[in-house]
Amino acid sequence: MKKEKTKFFSTGLGQLTIPLVAIFLLVIFNLIRDPSFFGIVLGHNNDGNIVLSGNLISIINGASELAVLAMGMTLVTAACGGQDISVGAAAAIAGSVFVKVLKSGGSIGGGKVLIAFIAACVVAMLFGTFNGTLVAVFRIQPMIATLILYTCGRSIAYWINGGATPTVSSPIITAIGGFIPGIPVPTPIIIVVIVAILFKLVFHFTSLELFTQSVGINGSAARLNGINSTFIKLLSFIILGVCVAVSGSIGVSRLGLINHETLLLDIEMDTILAVAIGGNNLGGGKFRISGSIIGAYVIQMLTVTLYAMKVSSTDVKAYKAIVIILLVVIGSPVIKSRFEKLMSRFKNGRSEISAKGAGES
Repeated sequence: MKKEKTKFFSTGLGQLTIPLVAIFLLVIFNLIRDPSFFGIVLGHNNDGNIVLSGNLISIINGASELAVLAMGMTLVTAACGGQDISVGAAAAIAGSVFVKVLKSGGSIGGGKVLIAFIAACVVAMLFGTFNGTLVAVFRIQPMIATLILYTCGRSIAYWINGGATPTVSSPIITAIGGFIPGIPVPTPIIIVVIVAILFKLVFHFTSLELFTQSVGINGSAARLNGINSTFIKLLSFIILGVCVAVSGSIGVSRLGLINHETLLLDIEMDTILAVAIGGNNLGGGKFRISGSIIGAYVIQMLTVTLYAMKVSSTDVKAYKAIVIILLVVIGSPVIKSRFEKLMSRFKNGRSEISAKGAGES
């Protein structure tokens, strides 16, 4: 029993300790600063639909693209022991393809939106396969391998639409980026829930989670046990490609246009930080998707909090960096190990005092 307790921070809910504590501290800070910060209002939007609004809704809604990317990035990190820094550029490519198909002629109906999304998924998966091949087959370090697409990805997105920033106007696109009539919850939040459920179902009905962790912990041992580590790594990048297409499509639908230069700009680092804050080992191995999702909300809550405090946009990144460094350091293996030893000594000391008291009585 003692061993199980000392390993609390390594398994189970212990992995979620850091992101949950971070959320708790941000909630307490905001409630002290402004008791109405988390107020939710039920009102009407410009289209006359009943919708939920407020800082809490803005946080959960605003983190949607980041949360979806963090889920895919978690798999890549767990399997490959590295990160894909091209997700923002790849999302710009997927978004450009999405818009290109929508603008191909004719009215924008449900079928056309579905075809556009499938096309975006296929293209993003192809680029994911490219990254995955460099990592899994040629054994290039993930961050170096994905630096290629990070560098040229937005230029490719620029070429797809001939350098233009075309707009797309359709009730369906508006609903995807905003609200579905009759449903007060923002659609991106619903999409995040659907993606999370799909991951849960895949992990439940397949051995992907076990295989990914095995490859990440020890690829050689995994191969000896019949696991195709090359395929698992490649698959993780392909799944991330789907997540990239989902995020890119949400981003385009929010704005109603594609801007290859600004779409999900700088989201790469936030995605990696979400995975790290979620308690996942950036060196690969065991992972928890839920931790990465919470990590995404921690980052978004911190961003919204800073803006609510009237911090300028140029200073927000600096403040975020300071707080996130603290969170990552606190969640590092060194700090966790020392905390476990401290807790173990405290428990042993308390047990000795109890035993001593019982002896004296």
